[in-house]
Amino acid sequence: MMTAPSPTQSGSPRYSQNVDGCLDAAIDVHGLDQPTLTRALDRLTPALAALRADYASQRVALLRLPEDTADIDAAEAALAKLTRGASTIVFFGTGGSGLGGQTLAQFAGWNIPGLGKQSTPGHTPLKHPRTRFYDNLDAETLAGALSTLDLASTRFVVISKSGGTVETLLQAVATLAAVKAAGLTARIPELFLGVTEPAKPGVVNGLRALFDAHQIPMLEHHTGIGGRFSVLTNVGLLPAIVRGVDVRALRRGAAEVVAGAIAADHPSQCAPALGAAIVVALREAKGVSSQVMMPYSDRLGRFGEWFVQLWAESLGKDGKGTTPVACLGPLDQHSQLQLFMDGPHEHLISIVRVAPHQPTPPIDADLAKLAGIGFMAGRPISDLVAAQAHAVPEALTRAGRPVRTFDIARLDEAALGALLMHFMLETIFAAHLLGVDAFDQPAVELAKTLTRARLSPV
Repeated sequence: MMTAPSPTQSGSPRYSQNVDGCLDAAIDVHGLDQPTLTRALDRLTPALAALRADYASQRVALLRLPEDTADIDAAEAALAKLTRGASTIVFFGTGGSGLGGQTLAQFAGWNIPGLGKQSTPGHTPLKHPRTRFYDNLDAETLAGALSTLDLASTRFVVISKSGGTVETLLQAVATLAAVKAAGLTARIPELFLGVTEPAKPGVVNGLRALFDAHQIPMLEHHTGIGGRFSVLTNVGLLPAIVRGVDVRALRRGAAEVVAGAIAADHPSQCAPALGAAIVVALREAKGVSSQVMMPYSDRLGRFGEWFVQLWAESLGKDGKGTTPVACLGPLDQHSQLQLFMDGPHEHLISIVRVAPHQPTPPIDADLAKLAGIGFMAGRPISDLVAAQAHAVPEALTRAGRPVRTFDIARLDEAALGALLMHFMLETIFAAHLLGVDAFDQPAVELAKTLTRARLSPV
């Protein structure tokens, strides 16, 4: 049977993916030969057909989400009320309820004025309060925050899809108690916002019950999209809107990737499918058991953490999957590159390269020479980072280590939306190759059950 040729470069108008460094032509016996990659891609033909069918039938909500705007309108309206007089917005939510929002907030520059305002002409972001995220429950950290925040000018957004996440509920309860103790009971409905699933008959939703009792407004969490896939829902968009991100452009970029996948005649023409085939085929044929995500941009630091949860929780089942590792360049050249280049042959390195966001002044020539870095005289700092981001893949290739690169000419909202959707689709395709369900997490649920059992009265 004739199959489509397997390209080594693919992507969308927003990014390009190159997998040359994963093939035997580049890294000899440690890379994939073309027949092996072609077979892996052919195995994804049913998955690509299923993706088209799921899009047409709207069975998988994630595929149609980028086309929607109604939930954006609702989120903007809720935040317009919540942010009045606010100096700080605190987000409570763990796992997928926190990492997606942090990824988008960091992209906007955290609290750097103006970084989130560079996109679509005519887009007018809200005035920016500060944003703080508490996704890990630690009693001392929470107590310290509640004792130092100006509760009267702080707003709290609490996110839990099921409404039963114990860590998040404890944060909400402790914060409500602190607000009451500060004499702000009458203002509770204007200080809080909740995000959880709609009420269901016979289903206990602790967050909804708690907030309904205090007349706190709620936004509905999308019932068809789970936490680690929820970055493009209101779960991720709320922090993004606060930080001034153009979330409609974000979704447009994601929609382009979906459209490209739907239009592909063969998995070799679909960037996320090509990525999944590379990762799984390297695992099966070469024993590459870890995937390292290494963006060369501070604005994508949390993106790496988001990817780790997405990949680990979606694919680590039935003794299968690969271990995701979050790194950041050039920082982790000084901490982990030695292992990746000279340790066991078990890592695939995915490097994300970003063109400079804005011009920076050239380095003073005299000071550079005095410091012994004359090669940087008259150059912007971004030249060094760009050189490193190209030198490291070359070094990895020479060491016989599989590496793929993603290049982004402009890291704007559309490009980030495309990158996020790429990896969500890549995860779904990888799950097909591994024969696991990308959307459940049975081991996590067991741990939650056992935790409750240990705390229940005997």
